[in-house]
Amino acid sequence: MSAKSDTQNNRLDAPKWLVVVALIALGVVGNSIYSDQSLLYRVLGLVAVALVAGLVAAQTVKGKAFLVMFKEARNEIRKVVWPNRQETMQTTLIVVAVVLVMALLLWGLDSLLSWAVSSLIG
Repeated sequence: MSAKSDTQNNRLDAPKWLVVVALIALGVVGNSIYSDQSLLYRVLGLVAVALVAGLVAAQTVKGKAFLVMFKEARNEIRKVVWPNRQETMQTTLIVVAVVLVMALLLWGLDSLLSWAVSSLIG
């Protein structure tokens, strides 16, 4: 029964994606046709069309998979231990110091090589 339902959903995915593409095209064309209207109204219209297109896309197999992945990613982000302000400042200062040291080393190497090449060329 589940396999039959999956194949039926797969068959209906193509028309759903066509509806999504048609909605996006409708938003683009509508935005250009109503260019004389207020920007606020056009943006609200585009947001409404985008929401409807997103809802239709979420009904497809790939859309459902995307939503599952999005929920799992949110759960993983909640598990991350973020550094506090002091750790962030210390890490930033270390990175800045290393960048400055490397910049000075590369500048010195570049100056040495430039002097060597200019003395060889004469």
